[in-house]
Amino acid sequence: MSHIYAVVLTYNRKDLLKRCLDALHAQTRPCDGIIVIDNASTDGTEQMVLDLALPGLELYVLSNNVGASGGFNAGFRMAYQRGADFVWMMDDDVIPNPDALQRLVEADELLAARDIPRSFLLSGAYTQDGLVNNSPALDQRRNRIDYECWPATVELGVMPVSRATFVSILVPRATLTEHGVPISSMFIWGEDTEFTLRVTRNAPGYLVGASKVLHLRQEGGGAINIRTEKSPARIGYHRHFVRNELFITRKYASRRRMVKTLTYRLWGMFKLVMSGEIRKARVVLVGLLEALAFSPRIEPADAPLETLRVQVRRAAAPAFEIAAPAPMPVNMDSISDFLQPEMMAAQ
Repeated sequence: MSHIYAVVLTYNRKDLLKRCLDALHAQTRPCDGIIVIDNASTDGTEQMVLDLALPGLELYVLSNNVGASGGFNAGFRMAYQRGADFVWMMDDDVIPNPDALQRLVEADELLAARDIPRSFLLSGAYTQDGLVNNSPALDQRRNRIDYECWPATVELGVMPVSRATFVSILVPRATLTEHGVPISSMFIWGEDTEFTLRVTRNAPGYLVGASKVLHLRQEGGGAINIRTEKSPARIGYHRHFVRNELFITRKYASRRRMVKTLTYRLWGMFKLVMSGEIRKARVVLVGLLEALAFSPRIEPADAPLETLRVQVRRAAAPAFEIAAPAPMPVNMDSISDFLQPEMMAAQ
């Protein structure tokens, strides 16, 4: 029987995290282990998790916040290096239905029985009002008679996808062995887009209709737009969005799409200048300049955690040294946002 580790990334949302952990422990197909990566929370998250005393739960606390990218990178590697056959990754605001994992496993078994390659399995994400969110991109590769292949698996209750987010994604060990883990230096916004586009170049992932999770995010909160950004603390992080967007477009999309994306960003920067929002315009410019030389290395899943340049300790156990910390204070409202599909979808 396959060993499945659930991994939850959290930052200063202990109430949501508790709901998530309760849902994980109520799964009809139990997890073989649950790993919580605490991205240097300051709200008492560590004590809350320790007080739960749930069986099979491991809490690892990072010495400083390395962003969503670094947190997911660490989580995948920890589960992989513990021998996980599958890693079930999610944010702390994801509440899986009791049979969410069981349905993912059943779909994987159906695909395996037909010898259909798959890079990951994905749950459907819904708001409290039943609205779909975090929609993946349909995989549109064609067969040898030049028709799109996606209808072939509809009878199995699954749809092939390419770009997706880390909202309840089940990644096989073989995918991590072949393709590595998310790029930690992306820091925030786009690490899930880049990872899923990378791993689906040879085989698609599959959205599993019967596997559902509640994603507790605000309605209308999906789009990332510096022009409408209200939080002063978050404005500076949009440089990561701009840089990562251009990096992903350059790597996975056409040259025409790259030119269109660059033109869009330059025009947006000009409009910010004309409206007197000089700070925001400067942030976009910094992101554009960083994109010129941004070519991060993909780390293998079995790489030691020293590369994250943080101290990692297992809560309620002796600390083990990783490396000198690199100060990087972060105050994020959410770390599971994904890049705008219209700007990031590979074409």
